[in-house]
Amino acid sequence: MTGLLAEASGLSLGYGNQVAVTASSFTIPHRAVTAIIGPNGSGKSTVLSALAGVLEPLAGTLSVLGVSPRVRPPRVSYVMQSQAFPAGTPITVREAVGMGLYPRLGWFGRPSADDRARVARAMDRLGVTELAGRHLDELSGGQRQRVYVAQGITQAHEALLLDEPLTGLDITSARVIDEIIHSERERGHAVVLTTHDLDEARAADWVVLMNGRCVASGPPASVLTTANLTDAYGLGSLHDHAASADVVDDPHAAHDAGPHAHDHSRYQHPH
Repeated sequence: MTGLLAEASGLSLGYGNQVAVTASSFTIPHRAVTAIIGPNGSGKSTVLSALAGVLEPLAGTLSVLGVSPRVRPPRVSYVMQSQAFPAGTPITVREAVGMGLYPRLGWFGRPSADDRARVARAMDRLGVTELAGRHLDELSGGQRQRVYVAQGITQAHEALLLDEPLTGLDITSARVIDEIIHSERERGHAVVLTTHDLDEARAADWVVLMNGRCVASGPPASVLTTANLTDAYGLGSLHDHAASADVVDDPHAAHDAGPHAHDHSRYQHPH
């Protein structure tokens, strides 16, 4: 891991008068996979929105790639959890992925041959090339999620932000997106994802544990401890052994899943 993607100091975040994250300080490394984990309502997605520059801090400071994300849009690609397009929108897979070019070209710029090749590579990496001419509302949820991630990596970026990218996916889509998460690092990019899955967090290089504030941040082994998980989840009944942490979110997780060796049987299989 080299350098920092982001640094927060006394960062508070919220919406209107509602505070979602109280004063928190943490760092996120560049060229690494960072998992933001915590219970529902803990501020995971709020932190991701701030990193993307779409949410103004209430207090404190946040820098992304050395600048405030609200001052100058950083080279960050943000894939939100919710659908990017309303149901029934007559847009094809190729057109949706090509929208990743818009931050650079604008709405009326003409894509070059290199741009079209970039779109083709992204579709190939996410396994949606054969779906290129189909409309989004003809796809399964997992296929649409792969299209949105393909759009994200089409955009010129140094960091890819993913909001719960593996939640509720069929096993094929989960494996494809999981491969993207970890291969982006090898391309010199940072990946920051929110997740409820402790195995996914353990497979990351860095973890930010949230519960309305940053409880801890650092390598998984130092963050995902019984004490920290008890603090974040309010579980006083955790036993003092490492395997106990598996019961917090996923009672069926394998105890010794090493990095990248996730138990994809957890994901929903296609019907």
